Amino acid sequence: MTALVEVEKLTVAFGGTTVVRDVALRVDPGECVAIVGESGSGKSVTARTLLGLTGDGADVRAETFRVDGEDATFHTERQWRAIRGARIGFVLQDALQSLDPLRPVGREVAETLRLHGLLPRKEARARAVELLRAVGVPEPELRATQYPHELSGGLRQRALIASAIAADPPLLIADEPTTALDVTVQAQILDLLEARRRTGTALLLISHDLAVVSRLADRVLVMKDGEVVEEGATADVLDRPGHPYTRTLLAAVPDGTTRGTRLSAAGRAAPRPPREPGDVVLEARDLTKRFGDRTAVDAVSFTLRAGETLGLVGESGSGKTTLARLVLGLLDPDGGEAAVDGRPWGELTAKERRALRRHVQVVYQDPLGSFDPRWNVRRVLHEALEVGDVPKRDRDARAAALLDQVGLPAATLDRRPRTLSGGQRQRVAIARALAPGPRVLVCDEPVSALDVSVQAQVLDLLADLRDELGMAYLFVSHHLGVVQHVSDRVAVMKDGVIVETGPVADVFAAPRAAYTRALLAAIPRIEPSRTSLEATT
Repeated sequence: MTALVEVEKLTVAFGGTTVVRDVALRVDPGECVAIVGESGSGKSVTARTLLGLTGDGADVRAETFRVDGEDATFHTERQWRAIRGARIGFVLQDALQSLDPLRPVGREVAETLRLHGLLPRKEARARAVELLRAVGVPEPELRATQYPHELSGGLRQRALIASAIAADPPLLIADEPTTALDVTVQAQILDLLEARRRTGTALLLISHDLAVVSRLADRVLVMKDGEVVEEGATADVLDRPGHPYTRTLLAAVPDGTTRGTRLSAAGRAAPRPPREPGDVVLEARDLTKRFGDRTAVDAVSFTLRAGETLGLVGESGSGKTTLARLVLGLLDPDGGEAAVDGRPWGELTAKERRALRRHVQVVYQDPLGSFDPRWNVRRVLHEALEVGDVPKRDRDARAAALLDQVGLPAATLDRRPRTLSGGQRQRVAIARALAPGPRVLVCDEPVSALDVSVQAQVLDLLADLRDELGMAYLFVSHHLGVVQHVSDRVAVMKDGVIVETGPVADVFAAPRAAYTRALLAAIPRIEPSRTSLEATT
């Protein structure tokens, strides 16, 4: 059997920095091979090298570098263009950035057929509609005429896959194809990738999600600092990890079995003592919000007590982010009210609102997008401390204390957010939210963009701060494993309505609503038991 990809001692360097070192990789027809690891591990650079997309400044060397049976060591850009799309399809994580915003989706899908001269223009457009239908896009004739921004995240990702498989390439490279998707949409995309495999397409999967890898991959390579530290059959690597780094990745995966424990500590720490919730600090009373003819939030009610975490889950469009903005006082409801410490936003003057807002702060998914890129961390924190009425002369000391509280050195004050890692930026975002002294933190997808071990560190930090400061969290997320790990209670939203709520253990063990059951059934899970994992640690 001729391998579709065969590399030995692959090394990639940029300037004087080696980012991939001595990697060996083979992908056979019909096989799924996964490369796992965190940001900076070299997995995405390895994948891009197989497509000639490392960039002009890259120094690529290998003892063996064969793609679809040909020696690709000295391929020109023209030769690589003949491979991309026709022999190797490429699916990226962010379809919105990958698809041309100025072209209808149908033209985007048809482009591969046109560039490789496989079909005339008219036939290529008809084929694009067939491809959209094949990947499960509803009303493909209509969707083919729409632009990427007019589609949901799941539909955009399907369109990207349709584009990648248009020429029926024997190999598909998928780089974090489901990370930003809701659990049910993720399940649909995984079903789609699995269906391609059954037709004989080989798949190289790049991911930090070990549950996704467990479902799809035949073999797995674990990368750290540019090197493969462990490889083997997926069941063997995940059930009996031999390298400490692999064990660390597996131990950091949150789910119901990790509730009350630390994720980032070595081994299993002693469970946290149970907390008694305090007074009600946040309340929604029949909250309703409409946008034109669409009701985004429909008569939603809940309470949140000091020291308690309420998980809010649901798919994109369910209304959970709109609900979060209503309780933050950033949107005015069309019905009902939201109250902080018993004070409804709607009854307050603008001045009173500003004063109350210091008691309810927010941590977003993308902290870099919420920072002014011109400011260093010192100025970011000083602005938040000003909201908290901290005197100017005390702000430097207080900013340093906040960084210490979130596990960052004081030297971070003089750095700009874009020079920090994703985990460091999220810690700065948490420090900024803590600066005014809030009683409530609204966490809107705070860890969904983070690698598994960095996610573990941030989740542990949030738990420590809750226990230390007695804060309440409204934790908005589509990652059900994270919600199960962090929450005391959970509320499930669908079409603007809370369809089920209750203690997290009860809802996950015996969901009453059909929608909740569908969400839980869609969660990808690591098949090996944690018992076997613990036996190896």
